[in-house]
Amino acid sequence: MSESEELKKVEELRPGLRGINLKIKCGTKNDEKEVVSKQTGETLRVTEAIVGDESGSILMTLWNDDIDKMVSDHVYKVSNAYTTVFKTSLRLNIGKYGAFEEIQEEVTPNFDDALNTSKKEYQQRPRSGPGFEGGRPRDREEGGRPYRGDRGDRGDRGRDRGDRGRGGFRRR
Repeated sequence: MSESEELKKVEELRPGLRGINLKIKCGTKNDEKEVVSKQTGETLRVTEAIVGDESGSILMTLWNDDIDKMVSDHVYKVSNAYTTVFKTSLRLNIGKYGAFEEIQEEVTPNFDDALNTSKKEYQQRPRSGPGFEGGRPRDREEGGRPYRGDRGDRGDRGRDRGDRGRGGFRRR
């Protein structure tokens, strides 16, 4: 990472950020779990670590070899990371294009877990892909048809689409 790249603070992280560079200290790591990839069928290891700087802390998702590379109470420089919302909490991710490396710091940044950014709840975006249509989950009770919601609470919005265009009513 070059000196010209701006280092963010944990308190500045929000959902959907990309290309994040920061300096963090690893706090604790959760127990790792094994999951099976839906795409390849291979077994992967995954865990989360609480990482942070003097401005706060956040959960960081670690996969496979990255689990062993990150050690509690060590300081790391993270480059090209991104944020996501998983189970309504903000997560920091390295991904395929990001990296982290251990650095030696004269003054180790300490963080207060009371300022944990991941404790704030966020709404997740609707997912897409198999089982979802148009960003909305299929209604399983309706035989897999797209979810339409309760139309009774929308007033007259969405009705008479044949008579109305985007800009208002059409002239006949």
